Amino acid sequence: MDKPFYNRIKAVLAEKGKTNNWLADELDMNTNTVSKWCRNDMQPRVETLFQIAKALDVDVRELLVSTK
Repeated sequence: MDKPFYNRIKAVLAEKGKTNNWLADELDMNTNTVSKWCRNDMQPRVETLFQIAKALDVDVRELLVSTK
């Protein structure tokens, strides 16, 4: 069975022309943590999702995989 995807952080970073390292610097987070989010191995806290959305200048809903 394929691993479920919950977030679109990697896709939005690519759309914005940004890297994992850039996001880690913007959020003052460990690059390994951001990498785990991008691989969907780990999910950020809700509060962190809002920080990511602000850094990327997107609506927070764009960072999540739609259920509909």
